Amino acid sequence: MTREQEMVRLACKAMDDKKAKDIKIIDIHEVSVIADYFVIASGTNQNQVQAMADNAEETLAKAGYEPKQIEGTRNSNWILMDYGDMIIHIFDEENRLFYDLERIWGDGKVLDTEEYLQ
Repeated sequence: MTREQEMVRLACKAMDDKKAKDIKIIDIHEVSVIADYFVIASGTNQNQVQAMADNAEETLAKAGYEPKQIEGTRNSNWILMDYGDMIIHIFDEENRLFYDLERIWGDGKVLDTEEYLQ
């Protein structure tokens, strides 16, 4: 498993621990230079969205991965966490549907999330 795949695995598990809904991993390394992976997940409310972000940040930090930047606050409906090779997008359900990143990044390859949650 590469360093980038390990980051994705840790992020997915951390968000899954907080009951994230519909975690998607999109490999975008062949279609963009901004990152290798997008990890997209939904929460049912702002508190869950924040809990998912906090757990992902804490889990990744324990493994030695620090974010370059985090956009979004405690009252946000969308939190973006930039780890360089991986960008995490955590939405409430309404905003995830509105922004529809899965469609926008449809040229990327959707990976099997279950493989990363084992």
